[in-house]
Amino acid sequence: MAACAVLVLLSGCGYHTAGHANALPEGLHSIAVPAFENKTHVYRVEQMLTSAVVRELVTRTKYSIAQTRAEDADAVLHGTVLAINASPLTFDNQTGRASSVLVTMNVAVKLVTRNGNVLYENPNYTFRDQYQVSREITSFFEEDSPAVARMSRDFAATLVSDVLEAY
Repeated sequence: MAACAVLVLLSGCGYHTAGHANALPEGLHSIAVPAFENKTHVYRVEQMLTSAVVRELVTRTKYSIAQTRAEDADAVLHGTVLAINASPLTFDNQTGRASSVLVTMNVAVKLVTRNGNVLYENPNYTFRDQYQVSREITSFFEEDSPAVARMSRDFAATLVSDVLEAY
């Protein structure tokens, strides 16, 4: 009976807690994150995304993170902002103006080792965020930049989870 209990305990079920797996190779100690490439018309979006990814990697992983000197790192995370689009989502019945806007962002990423092996690649991350447009002209505030900042944080958290768990 005791032997059966030990066998059951040792066999395990194969499940793991999300966020604790690491699918990256054992010899990987440093990751370089150069500034993402921006192929859009949105000002500084690549800077927001790069800093959000670096912040997420620093807080959630044990790797040394470098933003310069990619040749010294064990792997390099390349990113390209492919598109950012804003489209009206709902309209005000009285004025006909947009009352909420949907912002969609597409990003391609690739994590490559020093010798060229691709550890992770996703050519089309898509993130969306919605914001309300102010009705008061005198208190008008552009909300698209804070929406992109929120998407940057969401993107960084998702990317780091995907890289660590090899999705």
